[in-house]
Amino acid sequence: MRSRDVRVHLFDMLAAAEAVASFTSGRTLEDYRQDPMLRSAVERQLEILGEAMARTLKIEPALEGLVPDARLVVDFRNVVAHGYNVLDDGRVWDVAVRLIPTLRDSVQRLLDERG
Repeated sequence: MRSRDVRVHLFDMLAAAEAVASFTSGRTLEDYRQDPMLRSAVERQLEILGEAMARTLKIEPALEGLVPDARLVVDFRNVVAHGYNVLDDGRVWDVAVRLIPTLRDSVQRLLDERG
C-alpha cells in the first residue's frame, strides 16, 4: 500500500510540474508580473507540488535524496501559502522555470521505476 500511496503523490507532483511548465512556456518574468491569472495559476501549482512532496516524504523519507531540491519545494510551498504578502515575483519565476523542469524529470523517473 505504501508504494501505491507514494505513486498517487508522485502523479500529483508530475501533473503540477507539467502545468507550471505549460503556463510559463514562452512567457517572461515581465509577463508573470503583469498577469494576475498567470501568477495565481503558477503559485497554486507550486502549492500543490510542495504539498504532494511533503506527503511523499512522510511516507518514504528516502526519496528526499532522489529528488533534487525536494526540501526546498516543500519549504517554498509554505512561503507561497503563508507568505503571500511578501512573495517575490522574481523568486517564484526562478523556481518555476529553473527548478521545476529538473524536479519534473526526477519525478517522472521515479514513476517509471515503480511501473
